[in-house]
Amino acid sequence: MTSPTHAPAHPCAGCGASVAFAPGTTAMRCPYCGLEQQIAPPTRQVREFSYEAFLAKPRVQTLAPHQFTCPGCAARTESDAISKACQFCGTVLVADTANDSQIAPEAVLPFTLDRDGARTALRSWVRTRWFAPNRLKKVTEAESMKSTYLPHWTFDAGTVSDYVGQRGEHYWVTTSYTDGSGQRRTRRERRTRWYPAAGRVARDFDDVLVPATTQVEDLDKLQPWPLKQAVPFHPDYVAGHHSLRYDTEPPVGLEQAKLHMRDVIHGDCRRHIGGDVQRVFSVDTNYSNVMFKLVLLPVWAGNYLFGGRTYQVLINGANGAVQGDRPYSAVKITLAVLAALAVVGVVVWLYLANRA
Repeated sequence: MTSPTHAPAHPCAGCGASVAFAPGTTAMRCPYCGLEQQIAPPTRQVREFSYEAFLAKPRVQTLAPHQFTCPGCAARTESDAISKACQFCGTVLVADTANDSQIAPEAVLPFTLDRDGARTALRSWVRTRWFAPNRLKKVTEAESMKSTYLPHWTFDAGTVSDYVGQRGEHYWVTTSYTDGSGQRRTRRERRTRWYPAAGRVARDFDDVLVPATTQVEDLDKLQPWPLKQAVPFHPDYVAGHHSLRYDTEPPVGLEQAKLHMRDVIHGDCRRHIGGDVQRVFSVDTNYSNVMFKLVLLPVWAGNYLFGGRTYQVLINGANGAVQGDRPYSAVKITLAVLAALAVVGVVVWLYLANRA
């Protein structure tokens, strides 16, 4: 099944060109004359959808690409993107997701960081790479920097977990030993008594976030995201920016979300066990009222060239957090190791001198 292209929803009132969403605003801006047109405020709230109801529906096994017909030059192209620019004339193209066989995006977190902001974030990140070569500080801009909305799933769930484990309580005993000079001495040693523990904990999860695309790695490292600022999806917010379709289905996403939930639940079990230390042997979790949605999150994705090699960098388009590959300076690392060894040597020498 294919989806038709949205014609420009708001052609520029000044010059007729297709306008694009301007990061950090609630407006569409013409890239040619600069005229801005406000995006209408949303008339509804962001919704969550029943995962159980989703499972009851027939699934689409194969997905046809979106077919775009450019309203500017009439060129016809196919793509897995939700939004992009025409490769021939640059006209803004947005697919009609309402008729897509995939789940339509429910929400979008609009870009707040524009291109200049992304450059500033990259420069700041480069300056704080301690073990990078000094020449890296001269990198001020990625060779290519593309504003991209990347699909993510969010999951809500109520959980009740039964656990089995042990509670450890510390106590102290006095023991005797013979030191290096043959003298008998005493010292206090900490021991632990273990007691069986079992119980039940409950927790409600809200907006557990997992990437819905495998095309970009390390997206988890861009968290946290201000998800409460997400708005109901509207084509105006993605116009002029690249947007990817998801390739991770909800069942796979839910299993990934459960891994995040599991870590939190294990922490709840340990706190419920109490004592000084805890062991958790097994946790049996029941999930109820599972809800989910598809949200598009803003990322500046780019590459920079250094030393003949290309490095990828991702910038959170909402708060400027940077995650990326970087080169390392062998000289700086070697000097740091030598400095650490020197410090250890001084400490050992002082210890031996005091014992003498």
